[in-house]
Amino acid sequence: MRSTTALAAVLLALVVAACGGASDEVGGESTPAAAAGGGEAVKLSLVAYAVPKVGFDLVIPAFNQTPEGKGVSFNQSYGASGDQSRKVESGLPTDIVNFSVEPDVTRLVKSGQVDDDWNSGEHKGIPFGSVVTIVTRKGNPKGIKTWDDLLKDGVEVVTPNPFSSGSAKWNLLAPYAEKSNGGQDPKAGLAYLEKLIGDHIKVQPKSGREATETFLQGTGDVLLSYENEALFAERNGEEVEHTNPPVTFKIENPVAVLNTSKNKENAQAFVDFLYTEEGQTKWAEAGFRPVDEAVAQKFAADFPAPEKLWTIDDLGGWSKVNDELFEPETGSVAKIYDEATS
Repeated sequence: MRSTTALAAVLLALVVAACGGASDEVGGESTPAAAAGGGEAVKLSLVAYAVPKVGFDLVIPAFNQTPEGKGVSFNQSYGASGDQSRKVESGLPTDIVNFSVEPDVTRLVKSGQVDDDWNSGEHKGIPFGSVVTIVTRKGNPKGIKTWDDLLKDGVEVVTPNPFSSGSAKWNLLAPYAEKSNGGQDPKAGLAYLEKLIGDHIKVQPKSGREATETFLQGTGDVLLSYENEALFAERNGEEVEHTNPPVTFKIENPVAVLNTSKNKENAQAFVDFLYTEEGQTKWAEAGFRPVDEAVAQKFAADFPAPEKLWTIDDLGGWSKVNDELFEPETGSVAKIYDEATS
């Protein structure tokens, strides 16, 4: 009996130590558990595309300081947007998703995991966004500032694979929209992409973050990326700089709560916080463009307005764009990639 009691005591000690010192981890990312306050602790699972961790690193602690956020901790998983969406569809336990593109949420609407009115609010499920930008080595030695400059002889472009990464879709839509005049001349847009993909894109990382890392390690002359990803690299002292082309594309990154969440009320409280003045300010501080106009005005100097900013709505919406350009079997861009790699 003494032996059994001693063993129980050791096991209890191990459990207490684990609860007190461990951090919650999914997909290689972790967030220390928040101290409980005024109730039982709640753990939410956040599954997101690759690059917004820098934003959530600011937003989550701010949320934890609110009455709704006390006692809430987070498991966080980051990866290529399409891959993350398919994991959730396949049953990865999840409370909140944040993807690069709307079709990755639509997949979960079709599977019945997200309500079909997820984007019915004032900001249509988009708490923050960015624009497509051109990232070069420090000093921009090849003078690359426009989409035409990407087609100069010898210029190697780094951008992710559009069939795993939402970032890649945005990156390709920016020059496509300019060359096609907002989709009115699709042949001209596709002709440009054929040259870009066939002659200048030599590597295809899985995600926006992996593409950044590949570029920072010395591959390529140009990185196509989110503006916020470029700001993140510059603020970390990397020898790069970014240029927003005069004509570029508006990036909108959706967030949704799963209807299968066991903590749906807490998950919705967190999503609601993203739209508050404090939440919007944290996103802006992390380099993302806020959707709240008042907050956006405060950070106007950090986010210059392009001469022309095309949107997904200008091209007919994601359903049309995904079917016509990115559908793996029949999309025009998919065919270009197939020909370039065959």
